[in-house]
Amino acid sequence: MGLMKRLTQPPTDPAFVQNPYSFYEEARQHGAMFFWEDYDMVCALSHATVSMILKDRRFGREVPPEMATKHPAHLDPFYRIEAHSMLELEPPRHTRLRGLVLRAFTTRRIAALSEGIESLCHELIDAFPEGEFDLIDALAAPLPVRVICRLLGVPEDMGPQFLQWSNAMVSMYQARRTHEIEIAAAEAAQEFSDYIRSYVDQRRSSPGEDLISELIAAEEDGEKLSTDELITTCILMLNAGHEATVHSFGNGVKALLEHETPHSAYIPDAIAQTVEEVLRYDPPLHMFTRYAYETIEVGRHTFQRGDQVALLLAAANRDPGPWENPEDFQPQRPIKTNSSFGAGLHFCVGAPLARLELSLALPILFERCPNLQITQTPRYANVYHFHGLERLMVTR
Repeated sequence: MGLMKRLTQPPTDPAFVQNPYSFYEEARQHGAMFFWEDYDMVCALSHATVSMILKDRRFGREVPPEMATKHPAHLDPFYRIEAHSMLELEPPRHTRLRGLVLRAFTTRRIAALSEGIESLCHELIDAFPEGEFDLIDALAAPLPVRVICRLLGVPEDMGPQFLQWSNAMVSMYQARRTHEIEIAAAEAAQEFSDYIRSYVDQRRSSPGEDLISELIAAEEDGEKLSTDELITTCILMLNAGHEATVHSFGNGVKALLEHETPHSAYIPDAIAQTVEEVLRYDPPLHMFTRYAYETIEVGRHTFQRGDQVALLLAAANRDPGPWENPEDFQPQRPIKTNSSFGAGLHFCVGAPLARLELSLALPILFERCPNLQITQTPRYANVYHFHGLERLMVTR
C-alpha cells in the first residue's frame, strides 16, 4: 500500500448520507487517492485521476474471468439481466451493443423528443396540488420515466410499475443491501424481463417508430442482438434513464432554490451552463468501480490484475484544480467537462437526453412557479452510492 492514507467512513452513516462532501474534502487532504476501509478498496477522487482511469483501457467493468464468483441461486433472475448489460461489459460485446443503441439514440431522435418533453412538463405542472407537495413525486420522477417510455415505445401508463421494478433492481447497488433487498430485486428483474419479453414479441409482429422496433430491426439485420440482450438493454435504459435523472432534477432544484438563483439562469443563452453546474455540483451517482486488467501504476500505487478501484465522481467534480471555489454553486460558471456522466468507453449514452430534459424542464418549472419555495429541510435517501432526495417538499 505504500504511503496511501487509510480512512474509515460508513456509507450508511446518517451524517455522511446527508453530506458526503465533507468526507471527500478530508480525504482530498491526503492526495489524489486513498484507501476506503469500509469498501476495502482504493478510491480516486481527483478530477485528473478519475478521468484517466475512466479512459484507460487497462481498467474495465468486467470481472477478470478467473476471479468471477458464483452468485447465490436466489439472485439468478437479477444476474441473467446483468449478464447482457453494456454497463457491465467490455469490448467486443460492449462495442456491438453500444453501437446498436447509439444508432437508435441519434441526435435527431433525441431532438424530436423536445416538444413532447415540454408538453409533459406543462401537463405535470398543471396537476400540481394546492398547498405543500412533494416535487419529486409530482415532477422529477414521472417526467423522465414517461420520456423513456415514449422513446422505447412502451405504454406510458406502465410508468409507475417500471419505477417500482427499477427502484427494486437498483437497490442492489446500495451500501445498505440486505437479503430482503436481494429477494425484491430478483423478483422485480423476473417480472420486468417477462413484461419486456412479451412486449418485444408484440413489436416483432407490429413494429412502430420506437427504439424497441429499431433494436429488433438491427437484430434481424444480422447484427445479432439476441432477445436477452434486447430485454436487458430496454431494462437498462428504463433504469438508468430515469434513476439518475430523477436525482439530478431533485438535487438541482434544491440547489437552485437554496442559492436563490436569479431568473437569468434559465434564459436560453444561460441554461446550458446552469444545467452543467447542477450536474457538477451535486451529481446523482457518486461512485463507479473498475477492475484492473494488468499491473498498472497510478501515482504511487501499483494495481494488480483483478484489483478494484472506486472512482468518486462527485469528489472529482469538487476538485479545486479545474474549478475555482468548487464548493460554491455558480450557475454562470464556464462549462468544463465534469465526471457526472463518466468518460471513455462507458460514457453515459443517455447524457444528451438527460441534459435535454433538464434544460427544458427547469425553465418551464421556474417560469410557471416563480414563487416556488422549499417548505421542509430536504433529506437525502440512504442509497449511497447513488445520491438523491427522499422527497422535496415545496409550495408554489
